[in-house]
Amino acid sequence: MAHTAEASGADHQQQPAKRNRVVDSVGEKAQEGIFYFISHRSLWKPFVSKIGPLVLLSTGVIGGMFFFTYLPQLAVLFFVNGPIAPFSAILLVLNESTTIINLISRNYLLQDALLDVFDGTLLTRGDTQIVSEGREVKSGGDPMQKLGKILKSPFEKFSPKAIIRYVMYLPLNAIPVVGTVIFILIQGRTRGKGVHGRYFQLKRWSQPKREDWLAKNVGPYTAFGLVATLLEMIPVASMFFTFSNTVGAALWAADIEDKDTSMTDGTAPTLRETAEKAE
Repeated sequence: MAHTAEASGADHQQQPAKRNRVVDSVGEKAQEGIFYFISHRSLWKPFVSKIGPLVLLSTGVIGGMFFFTYLPQLAVLFFVNGPIAPFSAILLVLNESTTIINLISRNYLLQDALLDVFDGTLLTRGDTQIVSEGREVKSGGDPMQKLGKILKSPFEKFSPKAIIRYVMYLPLNAIPVVGTVIFILIQGRTRGKGVHGRYFQLKRWSQPKREDWLAKNVGPYTAFGLVATLLEMIPVASMFFTFSNTVGAALWAADIEDKDTSMTDGTAPTLRETAEKAE
């Protein structure tokens, strides 16, 4: 009995450590996506084809936001944030600019390009079968040339509800330092919930099943979303990180497939259980 209790206690202590390792590794997936994207030139074509429009969109939005909104927001934040108001105002304008750029680009400019990069990354990892659930896959060696006609509609678009929620959280930035951190964490959590929209679609998951999986694994998805959000807040470079984050999300999906998590089962296992199975 004592041995059993000790073993149980040891397992209980190991679980948070394992969970932390999973969260850390998932957060690193966004970073891994950068190096994977750089080292796999076959994935560049969709990005290169959109550089021109993205540069115009990013510079126009960021420049316009700083010109029209920086000083007014700085004046407001000065009364509550004091000497750190300029820093808070810059973060706020960058976050607002990122949201506007994502809203426009993901809905109208990058939807097909990001879809191709996500599916193409899965093909580089050998997950042809799952990609074929959402589009035709041709023969060949180049993953991008293998992508055929889309059979299922791509990523979900920004909903009015998401935009309203974003506006509601904006006042948090009036709270010195802590408010801005909380605001970015909330944006990271929201961002994380959408990174596997295409993957869930390919797995033919219902909305309740998706929500159940995301609720059970909120930590890893928030970690990934937070890193992705911070990277996409970097002016100009954000256009590159938008694609590398998509690659990172696809690599994560490929890892889930490789670990055979049985995601089509009625009850999805948690990422912690997946890590334990892998060990």
